Parts: sequence; C-alpha cells; structure tokens
Amino acid sequence: MARILIVDDEEKIRYLLSIMIGRRAHLVDQAKDGAEALEMVSSTPYDMVITDMKMPRLDGTGLLKQIMLLDIPCPVVFITAFATVESAVEAMRMGAADYLTKPFEEESVLLTVERTLKLSRIMAENRDLKKQLDNGACASKMIFESKVMSDIIDLAAKVGKSDSAILISGESGTGKELLAKYIHGQSLRSHKRFVPLNCAAISPNLVESELFGYEKGAFTGANKRSIGKFEYASGGTLFLDEIGDLPLDAQAKLLRALQEKKIQRVGGNAEIPVDVRIVCATHQDLDGLVEKNRFRRDLYYRINVFPLSPPPLRERKEDIPALAVHFLKESFNGNDVVLTDGAKRLLAQYPWPGNVRELANAIERAVILEENNAITAQTLSFLKKAHGPGENEGDYKLPPDGVCLQTLETDIVRQALDMAGQNQTVAAKMLGLTRAKFRVLMKRD
Repeated sequence: MARILIVDDEEKIRYLLSIMIGRRAHLVDQAKDGAEALEMVSSTPYDMVITDMKMPRLDGTGLLKQIMLLDIPCPVVFITAFATVESAVEAMRMGAADYLTKPFEEESVLLTVERTLKLSRIMAENRDLKKQLDNGACASKMIFESKVMSDIIDLAAKVGKSDSAILISGESGTGKELLAKYIHGQSLRSHKRFVPLNCAAISPNLVESELFGYEKGAFTGANKRSIGKFEYASGGTLFLDEIGDLPLDAQAKLLRALQEKKIQRVGGNAEIPVDVRIVCATHQDLDGLVEKNRFRRDLYYRINVFPLSPPPLRERKEDIPALAVHFLKESFNGNDVVLTDGAKRLLAQYPWPGNVRELANAIERAVILEENNAITAQTLSFLKKAHGPGENEGDYKLPPDGVCLQTLETDIVRQALDMAGQNQTVAAKMLGLTRAKFRVLMKRD
C-alpha cells in the first residue's frame, strides 16, 4: 500500500483518479493546486505525486522544481491533455518520472502508477542504504578502551537486536545520544529513520503537537497539516532525550501511544497506527522524580525495560587518551598535532565535569592555542583555571614515616619537565619558581 497525492484544479479529474487508484488499496490524498500540494508534500511523506501541468497559483512544473529544490524524495507524474512526443520529452527533461494523457484509460493509469512506485521503492532503498552507512559511521565513533565501556557497548549491541524500550541514564556529555544511535544501528530498524527529540527544548504547550502532529486549523497558526515525530519515525527509532523534563499531561498521552501503538493528531479524531522503537535518555534521577510525583510511575516502568548507564569520563580514564587523539584528528589541523606525555597526564588528572563533550571542546581549543605542532600541559593550562584555583592545593599529607625531600624534589622536577614538554621556563612557572631556581633543583638531580 502506497500513499499517493493527486493534484489538479478540476475536482472531477481528482475524483476519477482517486477512484481508479483507490481500487488498488492505495491511500490517496488530493490537492487543488501546486501551492497546496507543496505544503502537503513538505509535511507528509508521499510515495508519488500525480499532478496536472496547468494550474493556478503554482503549476505542475513549478511544483516539480520546488520538490527537487527541497530534495523531497518523491517521484512526480505529469497529467497532460496532449499526447505528443514533445510534451513527454519536456516532462522527462525537467525530472518527471512519467506522464499520463487525458482522457484516462484505467489500465494505463494503473500501469503508470505501479511503474512509478517501483522507482519510488528504489529511491527509498537508496535513502535507507545511506542511513545504514551513516549508522555505521556513528558506530565507528564509539571510542573506548575501558572495560566498563566495553561492557556497556556489548549490552547495547545485544538489546539493539530486540524491540525493547531502553532508558539511558547518565550525566550530561557522556554520549547518551551517540549510544542511542549505536543501538539503532544494531537493530532491524537500522534502514529506517532515527528521530531525536529533546523534551527539555520544547515549550510545554507544543509537546503534544511535536510528538503527534496536528491537523489544519487545530489552533491559531496551524494553516496546514503537520505530522509529528511518532509518524515521522514510524518503522524506525524515536529517541526522546531528557525524558524527565516531559510535562505530566504529555507523559499520560505518551504512555497511551506506547500502549496502544496508535496516536491522534492534535485537532483530529482518526487513530493512526505507528510502529516505533522508543529509546529514552535522562540526566535526572527518574526514581526520585517518581517518588516526588513528578514523573508517572507507569510510564517509568514502560520505558525502563532495559536500563543502560554510561559512566562519567572521570570513572573511565583509560578512554581519555584514545578520545583525545580521536578529537585531535577531527580538528581542522589535528593530523599534524601531537599530545605530549605531560598533556596526557594532565588530561587524565582533570575531573571532566562536562564529560566527553568538555573533552572534545578542550581539544579543539588546545589545537587553536598550540605551537610547534605539539599540545603540552601548558597549552592545556586553561583546564586548571577552569577547575578553580586552590582546589588541589594543600591536599598533600605527609606520611607518618616522613619522606626524602630530595627525592620528592627530583620527582616533581621530572614531572614538571614532562608536562611542559621539556621546556624549562614553562616547568619553572608550573612550580612557581624562577628559571634560575628551577635550574638549581635540576642540578641536584
């Protein structure tokens, strides 16, 4: 069953074609001119469009040009009253898939429709292949070396093959959306859409229309029908980020949609079946929100079938060097820049409150600041300032048995030199010493 749009300023032509095509169990919508049709194809995915060439406001050729300009993947068939070679050639030259001539013969119409739908399926397969390649690229961006992340990825790969709802919990910047894309790429739905929606970024009074869409005239400003994220993601994966910020009334409607697998557009009565896989994410404690009656308990159980919790970066420091090198290569001149051992040590010591996202930003900033094609601890000194002065000062505790001061000084000098890339001036500055005093300590070694 396909969805087909018929565009003609003559109602009897639209009616006749709708009857013919409807007999093959296809869904048929109608538009009275190209302008109305353009609004419809912009908001609703159609498998093909059949349009008259001459119409008021926007004619068939203008509609085709707009569809191609907007890169809407929908083949167009022209209706013409002149069965001439010239009109057919002109239609094909502009990008039409085929053409129909008036008066219509039902057999010819149905043959043209089926032939064009085969083209539509080929176009869809090409789009799906591109999505699969994108998903593969996304999976390759899962950079890790730690066992804890290896275990998370293994679980994600296993649950990805099912249709179970997944709740990804973790701090901001831990890569929850990237993990959700990886799960989608491992699923049987990988050839369909991955549709993200940030619940925290939507005005509360627009959540329902974003999720379920709306009909023309449903509210002020609704001058055309619009499909929501559920319909748009049908067959694929709907990723609801920051689900904890969803208003309670929207939570009830979301729960019904998940239970019934049907939705109603705002302002509409028809129940529309949808087939989506739900992956949710949050940085909040949903258990706590449930106890405070700020999140529905029944919805929580519905979305928390399989929980995943990617750890913060400070708990998987083994991943920091690999991630840093990855982000370095992604930077505009990262291929020619290296990280010194001192820089790597500083990256490992920093607590990363912003997690992987902060690390990516830090590397990008360091690439801009670097000199001599090397990022040193001095290049990354802005991290210590961001962490706050004095947070690590005074933490050293003298052990009960004491220490060898000379050995301690030698070790500190060596660490400072390593972190500074063997630059004595920078190393001295790190220890709060003049270069002369620093050189005295070096000579004691």
